[in-house]
Amino acid sequence: MTIKEIQDEIIDEFSMFDDWMQRYEYIIDLGKSLPLIEEGAKTDENLIKGVELIHSKLKDTLFSKGLEVVELKSGDAFDADFAEAITQIPAGDKLKGKIVDVIEKGYKLGDKIIRFPKVVIGQ
Repeated sequence: MTIKEIQDEIIDEFSMFDDWMQRYEYIIDLGKSLPLIEEGAKTDENLIKGVELIHSKLKDTLFSKGLEVVELKSGDAFDADFAEAITQIPAGDKLKGKIVDVIEKGYKLGDKIIRFPKVVIGQ
């Protein structure tokens, strides 16, 4: 394999990854839109069922390809390599430097975190 072929292969891989990330962001946006659709006063029930079905199928497909939720809970030690601190709040000594609340779930594909969980940590 020549250097040019290797470079072309790397570019193709980055392109495929970029496409996948755009689809992933669409799924996250779709998931965030479900509560807004349900709140609508004159919403068509079939629309809600259709969006939920699409969201469910896409989520199942991603999880079958190896997508995992990054599991964090209140009281876990904060590690910037695995979570994004949104804010700090005053907390007792028991929660100082630890996760107080998880605001948004994170996801990983294999060993790579593709979206860091957003957390509140104790000060």
